[in-house]
Amino acid sequence: MSSVLSRLNPSLASLPVYVPGRPIEEVAREHGLDPSGIIKLASNENPFGPSPKALDAMEAVIRQLHLYPDGSASVLKRALADVLGVGTGNLILGNGSNEILEFVGHAMMRPGVEVVVPEFCFAVYPIVTALFGATLVTVPAVDFGADIDGLIRAVTPRTGVLFLANPNNPTGTRTSRDDIFRLLREVPKEVLIVMDEAYIEFLDDPVDLVPQVLSGAHENLLLCRTFSKIFGLAGLRLGYGIASPALIAAFEKVRQPFNINAIAQAGAVAALSDADHQARTRENNRVGVEYYQSAFRAMGLPYVPSFANFVLVKTGRGAAVFGALQKRGIITRPMGGYGLPDWLRISVGTPAENARCLVALREVLAAAGPA
Repeated sequence: MSSVLSRLNPSLASLPVYVPGRPIEEVAREHGLDPSGIIKLASNENPFGPSPKALDAMEAVIRQLHLYPDGSASVLKRALADVLGVGTGNLILGNGSNEILEFVGHAMMRPGVEVVVPEFCFAVYPIVTALFGATLVTVPAVDFGADIDGLIRAVTPRTGVLFLANPNNPTGTRTSRDDIFRLLREVPKEVLIVMDEAYIEFLDDPVDLVPQVLSGAHENLLLCRTFSKIFGLAGLRLGYGIASPALIAAFEKVRQPFNINAIAQAGAVAALSDADHQARTRENNRVGVEYYQSAFRAMGLPYVPSFANFVLVKTGRGAAVFGALQKRGIITRPMGGYGLPDWLRISVGTPAENARCLVALREVLAAAGPA
């Protein structure tokens, strides 16, 4: 019998699905726990929440929600341009940085086009590639990080896009300044290099590629950033891209009207001005990463040294450990979907949350015995 389902795009059958960190409420229902006693260390969120300035700004626009938001987000773009030292024509805003990645798909990907990614890359790169019928080319990692020589060698005349996150999610690895500039020099100018900088604010000495965009020497460079991490606005879904005006103009053609709601625009403008909140978050993260890594060394657990706001740790039987921690009210992230079934990714929380997580992890591993 015929069905509308028979007319679905056949690529959907094999399209991978992004699996987010589990919500607190869902875990509470599943295990009969009090939601207020659950801590979520799964999605690399800011443990301090949004900036107080952002909260005030968002509350102020609530009574104006019968009006459409500014379709070009002009106030936010000007504020962001001032912070970054770019023109508003260098910026595009997305419903999360994931939407920026989708703009890349619309503009650059189609059947026959190759997309180069490092092993252990952010899960959305392969998803977007498959969505637009392009061919994924995965370059094996070196010590869990990107092999820059391998990425350069993987580029062919069919390559349209190359993705690289720095720091990388989910491994927390960092690509050196020399390697990044070598990549920019050696990848052909007709290949779009997407530098995913979602965690750049956690680096002590980040590689500033904005001047490369402004110089005009790298019209094939797109920088992707987000308000989800250090700004603590993950629930608003707001990301942005920095690129040449010509590239931004192409992406604007595939952007949905009013893709950034009024609450998100107001909150982001205020968050940009709250340097104290960002500094507090950064310092908490620095201490938290070292706290986890020191504990893992003492516990004899292999981990990947992290430059982001999480640590990837090898616990053995990752899914089982994840499940046991959930029953204790602690949500982490199993890494089986990334080809790392023995590993967990644990986000940095508050000092109290980090301590509680480690106590529970020790209990779970002791109860499980040798892997």
